[in-house]
Amino acid sequence: MRSIIGTWRLVKAEAHDASGKALPVPYGGKGRGRVTFNAEGRMAAVVVDGRPELPPGVARDYSSYCGNYTFDGTRLVTRVDAASDPARLGSDQVREVSYDGDFMVLRPPPRPSGEHRVLTWEKVSDV
Repeated sequence: MRSIIGTWRLVKAEAHDASGKALPVPYGGKGRGRVTFNAEGRMAAVVVDGRPELPPGVARDYSSYCGNYTFDGTRLVTRVDAASDPARLGSDQVREVSYDGDFMVLRPPPRPSGEHRVLTWEKVSDV
């Protein structure tokens, strides 16, 4: 089983609907993010729209959370104990995990709107 321990940087975010049709790229196509996992079972993630300026009327997309995690090689579950969205507190954030070469690919469950996101991460540190 591959190790997820370390720090990862977001390199690509994609979205599609239930039929696989591409949706607008999350985070305005300029997503910036980091996720860290330590050997003691703690993780922290942050993702934000990294554009310097947003179009008028557009709110900056931002999300962060942390907590204790378990990972079985294909499924990551984090019990959230701090988050930018209070609705996540105490929840289990579940991500399906796969790899594309050296990249880690995380797939959260579909959003209430039916949008499916795929986030691709590159390891930048083993710590």
